[in-house]
Amino acid sequence: MGKCKICRVEVLDVTERCPLCQTILEPTEELENMYPNIRLQYRRRLLACRIYLFCALVVQAILIVVDYLTPSPFHWSFIAGLALLLGYICLRLGVSDKAGYRSKLLLITLTVIGCIYGIDAIIGYQGWSLDYVLPAGLMGVDFVILILMMCNRRNWQSYIMWQILMILLSLIPVVLYLTGMERNALMAFLPLGISALLFLGTVMIGGRRAATELARRFHVK
Repeated sequence: MGKCKICRVEVLDVTERCPLCQTILEPTEELENMYPNIRLQYRRRLLACRIYLFCALVVQAILIVVDYLTPSPFHWSFIAGLALLLGYICLRLGVSDKAGYRSKLLLITLTVIGCIYGIDAIIGYQGWSLDYVLPAGLMGVDFVILILMMCNRRNWQSYIMWQILMILLSLIPVVLYLTGMERNALMAFLPLGISALLFLGTVMIGGRRAATELARRFHVK
């Protein structure tokens, strides 16, 4: 809680500046947030993440012991560990309020791709995770971006930077193909083509608004 000496108002939210004049607030007595109590909700969600992490570590330790005591062609306990890790990351991203929904979508997608690659490596690397899952995941993100742009027509230009990011990420399968780690040429180049077409279409159809957004983002006068 703080008091603005210029506006002569008391601000109940936890902030350092007055929402009216942006002046630094003078601290007053410490009070809990009024309705809604955001901090209490955040602490509860964070506690749930910690409880999940502790339980996941205990379960994973038990699974590793059972895995090594029983005959198996591969270490299945590590696959369970990847699933538990994915669950924790999804839960932690859900709690976090620092990342937007687009960042969370991309991070979850990349995490899923990484977990599937780990499964491929654990069961005896066959290459399908890089040949198909990685390109499919990148194309899926492009498709979601297109849907979000159609649903958010008033602010569609805000997705241009994400399209550029997807073009850069789509270079990964190309590099993997050129280095011999990926064997499917079509799936290697298809995400890059889709990302580039999506960006080109946005710039051409968007016209002046798209050009203005690019100039603003890259500080071009």
